[in-house]
Amino acid sequence: MIETDILIIGAGPCGLFTVFEAGLLKLRCHLIDALPQPGGQLTEIYPKKPIYDIPGYPSVLAGELVDNLMEQIKPFDPGFTLGERAESIEKMEDGRFKLITNRGTVHLAPVIAIAGGLGCFEPRKPPISNIADFEDKGVEYIIKDPEIYRDKTVVIAGGGDSALDWTIFLADVAKEVTLVHRRTSFRGALDSVEKVIELHESKKINLITEAQVIGLNGNGKLNQVQIKHKTEGEISKTTDHFIPLFGLSPKLGPIGKWGLNLTKNAIDVNTFDYATNVEGIYAIGDINNYPGKLKLILCGFHEATLMCQSAFKLIYPDKKLSFKYTTVTGVDGFE
Repeated sequence: MIETDILIIGAGPCGLFTVFEAGLLKLRCHLIDALPQPGGQLTEIYPKKPIYDIPGYPSVLAGELVDNLMEQIKPFDPGFTLGERAESIEKMEDGRFKLITNRGTVHLAPVIAIAGGLGCFEPRKPPISNIADFEDKGVEYIIKDPEIYRDKTVVIAGGGDSALDWTIFLADVAKEVTLVHRRTSFRGALDSVEKVIELHESKKINLITEAQVIGLNGNGKLNQVQIKHKTEGEISKTTDHFIPLFGLSPKLGPIGKWGLNLTKNAIDVNTFDYATNVEGIYAIGDINNYPGKLKLILCGFHEATLMCQSAFKLIYPDKKLSFKYTTVTGVDGFE
């Protein structure tokens, strides 16, 4: 049985930063994650992808950010239950929550912080009849290591931020990059759209709009995609890799059965301290919902900070919490 002050569900960036903010308040933390290592999506989906909106870092690789967060929380010695999914919770007579994972590991804590990102997720796959035949044989839904594509021919499909960002990044890695999108307009950031158009105009990438990939060919390994264009009809293109980036389909999993107020696949919280409708349970990061919500890592960091202040008052209602700056106190200065 594992006992702690704050039980954090999700070891992604928001969950990890929660350990730091809680540590400043002398609160112990333990993290649960279904993945076998900390980092969440940053580690599992795009560890080599650069992130540009972390304060103080003009650019930082997702995996590097996780490494830095792990280094930052070392002084607070958090516990981890990895490779296990949070399955059920029960409120005990002493006011604490009893949480059991799918492998039977029991955890006790007065506060639960849900930082599960998108929850359980799977990639949205295009409706291509034989796409499963080429999965991991030229078809990838997630880019973990861009070096796999060095000097290769790559076809990317999609029109959101992920498709645009990887098209830009792989333009300097792959032998040839082609971006296929079924519309002429894109859903991604304007700056990324402009960069993709510039790369196309300078002939560093191929851009095919009003089109979609409808077929795959190969003998045990992908070597060709069939593209249907609105005006030009069907086009055959030789390629080593096809990467459809249509986003992830999120599912809350067991968390959706915990009596929390939900909006679609997100947990409703207030913006005072990101508490849910169940006292003692908070939700931070991409998994929560409130008016004006932005799914950004830096917003999750802010939410974690306010949540920890509230959690301290809930755990120690008779103690006075005096806020201090770490520039004055350091990480060990809260008495």
